[in-house]
Amino acid sequence: MFKLNAVNLAIAAAAAAAMPAQAQDQQLERVVVTGSAIKRIDAETAVPVTVIRFEDLKQQGITSVEQVMTALSAVQMQQGSSQVVGAGTGGASFADMRGIGANKTLVLLNGRRIANNALDSSAPDLNTIPFAAIQRIEVLRDGASALYGTDAIGGVINFITRKDFVGGTITVGADSPKDKGGKSSNVNLGYGFGDVEKNGFNVFGFLDFQKQDRILGPDRVYNSRAPGGLSPTPYPANYFQDGDSANPAAPNCNSSPNLISDGALGCTMATAAFVNYIPKTERVSGMLKGTVKLTDNHQLGLEYFATRAEVDSVIAPVPYGNLKMNRLRPDGTPNPYYPGNPGSAFAPTIPLSPTYTEAFMPPGVLPGFITVKWRDLFHGPRQGITDNKQQRFTASLEGMLAGWDYQTAISFNENKLTDKLAGYSNGDLITKGVLDGVINPFGDQSAAGAALLEQATLAGTLQTAKGTVTTLDARASRELSDWFGAGRAAAVAIGAEARREKFRNAANVEFAEKVIASTGFDPATLNAGTRKVYATYAELNVPLLKTLDVTAAVRYDDYSDFGGTTNPKFSFRFQPTKEVLMRGSYSTGFRAPSLYELNAAQTYTNTGQWNDPVNCPGGTPIAGKPRASNCQVQFQRLTGGNLNLKPEEAKNATFGFVVEPAQNLSLGADFWWVKVEQQINALSETTVFGNPTKYAGLFNRNPAGDLSTDGSQCPLPATCGYIDLRTQNLGGVKTNGVDLSANYRLRTASVGDFGFLLNSTYVSKFKYQTEAGGNWNNRVGVYSGEGPVFRWQHNATVTWSQGQFAAGFAAHYKSGYLDQDPSNKVGGYATFDAYGTWMATKSASLTFGIRNLADKEAPYSNQEELFQANYDPRFADAIGRTFYLRGNYKF
Repeated sequence: MFKLNAVNLAIAAAAAAAMPAQAQDQQLERVVVTGSAIKRIDAETAVPVTVIRFEDLKQQGITSVEQVMTALSAVQMQQGSSQVVGAGTGGASFADMRGIGANKTLVLLNGRRIANNALDSSAPDLNTIPFAAIQRIEVLRDGASALYGTDAIGGVINFITRKDFVGGTITVGADSPKDKGGKSSNVNLGYGFGDVEKNGFNVFGFLDFQKQDRILGPDRVYNSRAPGGLSPTPYPANYFQDGDSANPAAPNCNSSPNLISDGALGCTMATAAFVNYIPKTERVSGMLKGTVKLTDNHQLGLEYFATRAEVDSVIAPVPYGNLKMNRLRPDGTPNPYYPGNPGSAFAPTIPLSPTYTEAFMPPGVLPGFITVKWRDLFHGPRQGITDNKQQRFTASLEGMLAGWDYQTAISFNENKLTDKLAGYSNGDLITKGVLDGVINPFGDQSAAGAALLEQATLAGTLQTAKGTVTTLDARASRELSDWFGAGRAAAVAIGAEARREKFRNAANVEFAEKVIASTGFDPATLNAGTRKVYATYAELNVPLLKTLDVTAAVRYDDYSDFGGTTNPKFSFRFQPTKEVLMRGSYSTGFRAPSLYELNAAQTYTNTGQWNDPVNCPGGTPIAGKPRASNCQVQFQRLTGGNLNLKPEEAKNATFGFVVEPAQNLSLGADFWWVKVEQQINALSETTVFGNPTKYAGLFNRNPAGDLSTDGSQCPLPATCGYIDLRTQNLGGVKTNGVDLSANYRLRTASVGDFGFLLNSTYVSKFKYQTEAGGNWNNRVGVYSGEGPVFRWQHNATVTWSQGQFAAGFAAHYKSGYLDQDPSNKVGGYATFDAYGTWMATKSASLTFGIRNLADKEAPYSNQEELFQANYDPRFADAIGRTFYLRGNYKF
């Protein structure tokens, strides 16, 4: 899919004799390549790096960094923008190399860190990268803590912007899916002036605007493959005392849209019809960069970028799962909405006792009450709006001093996020309105009920978060001498870094208290932390023979909140002939606990829908425990930080080779092994409910022996029962596999130039522990824990160009896996893209393309981890066949 330079598949082509004739005639500039601090000719590096050019991305209709990541075979995406739906992720999208966690892939902009997503401080949000300013992306597929410190266990992704730019450019594009919803448009422009060599300065800027429409569940036919998101909290409401639920619409359950029988006397609601498959997004990003030549050997650079993204998602109307309705109103008259009372529209289909009580009777609840599970359709679907702002300012100085190439910079990074809600209702007013017989949960409202519901309407800010990183760094490198007569000089690099990290995430207490019953979000949420980090590192490259180089690197990091760590790396590059290269490395790595993982407040949120393993084993309630509050319902879970966390530690190894059996043909294979110890995470609810005997200690029940089903019940000791899923050091991860690559160029005088590129990743093993010393669980081809790891991922392209015309064809593939519901096998997912470009003039071009040519539907998945139903939005695209048009003009 991407055009690669010499750093790519054919790093083996380091020898000029192995390069195309055109390249031999060019003088190669010494640069710093991701994965090394030594300034060198890019073809000399021994680390496996993939380079992606921005110009190629534009032709393929790619408009976001998230789209780039989904097309990298070494990346196992576990979180994209669509997961904001119902999950409060802020719309963040994270890269996850090797599938070992997004927090173990280091994301850089021009070789330096940017602020992590403020909600959980785990990793930078890819959607905040200034896409229009990118010149290329370098992806290091190897551990690099010896150079970059924390987070670089799985690899490094370095987004590199232009160093300078002269003139102007504007690109306008639009995407139109074949099916309803999901249309998008984008505009980006740039302008720069000044030549550093001639004028002593250069100033340029880029601005990018992107907008995408939402896709609702009913906009795609596969939304109805199976009733999705079945909830026991419907409209009209289910009601019960101490047994099964009943509903006035049962047994047919056809009086309201999306209502389905529960197989007995109650109804369930298919909420998938309300849920966005893809949220509505608007994103604006810009970058301004200036370079001033101070002397022949020194340059001053100033750089500022800012991004603002608004993500608007929709889910089903507010559910109230624990409302109480009295048989009598406060004035002693019969409640007309209580089943069977005078004036009631229906008689009860289950026995109701006028003296029914429970061990804990909330204030105002009288004997003979019923529990009501009601969906608030009056206020329509719930809406989440996230306003995400990212900015960074960097001042840098670089040049040559006393024979050393040096770079030093100070940078300030900030991520601010505001999480807003609309379409919600005041739980206190709703609770009292149902209890007192003002609100009718079973049908149309009276004037008084409608007025109270109108009064209960809520919209506001749920929480705000802010994270900052301030960094001072310096590094220098130089050649030494040819110590062993290899024909090339040894080289050394040294560097240091000082960093201050800070974050704060706080609930809007007044608003959060009113929506706790429907969000499960703790109004007491206040997460805050700060730390200082100091680091030094060194790297030495030594040519031992004309055919053999070795490199050693080491870094020491000192953290103010848990101490120091030292991590070395050793690598070699052996090229016995100009057609063959072998390379390998061994390193240790680490990831410091994030400030969120250390300092997050203890909060209660909703789980997915489960059976209580004690009160409803196998889906059958035990005597005295109502099905409606114990079987296939949402419970409360406790999440939060842990100040006693230890850093994750890792070992990485790679061994690879590249051969060029013919001119312009490169074939490569890089074997990799990663082992992580003391992995930081919270046990997934799938794991805990999947083995309730083993994890019985994590089920904390209230005095009645129950788990809470409503956010308003926690943290009150009398009613709060919960699953303890707080962060801890869980155990290890072991994974290994191979990256395969092939690259071929064919140049002809008569029919143009052709290119073929294949990148594949095969994962032979991925096993993880849920506790230190515990059993090893397989994730390759199996949905386990947080999801599957794909056995195979392929991306292949064929390109052609001649004169004013160019065209390309791409294929993408992910292998199938055993679903979260083991009775379902998710099929392999293959899509194909094509595009054509016309260079009308040297300044103007037009590109037309089609993504997902065959209109491949997302494969069916019965996962319950996410709100979207009938497929998994992390691994498949709901947009379908999409036509796109891009026009570019340079001036």
